[in-house]
Amino acid sequence: MNSLHLEFDVAGNNFVSAGSASNEVKSTLKKLGTDPAVIRRVAVAMYEGEINMVIHAGGGRALVDIFEDRIKIVLADKGPGIADIELAMQEGYSTAPDAIREQGFGAGMGLPNMKRYSDEFDIQSKVNEGTTVTLSVYF
Repeated sequence: MNSLHLEFDVAGNNFVSAGSASNEVKSTLKKLGTDPAVIRRVAVAMYEGEINMVIHAGGGRALVDIFEDRIKIVLADKGPGIADIELAMQEGYSTAPDAIREQGFGAGMGLPNMKRYSDEFDIQSKVNEGTTVTLSVYF
């Protein structure tokens, strides 16, 4: 297998479709016979990124490349950006409004879980321009 490229639009403020991209990637990896432990890591990391785009950025785009030895995911948005990445990476820190927290989201675990479940993790953000998270999980 060379590589497989998938692209997804993530709709902002749409909790009904949130997670559909990560579910599709999970299904694709199952069909390819990927180790279930790897699938779980990818699904968790990607879902957290999707939810962040839904809650904080008004949506975004997910680019997924599946290679023989890894999966690379790029999650990009044009949201408000993250002013303090170090603070945002702390478990439990969240800027989600109360209405989002009441729905069970916004616990401040998104970015920490994305890093925890990936082998490579990079976050770039500029206030008023957006955020791009790139992560890889190796097989």
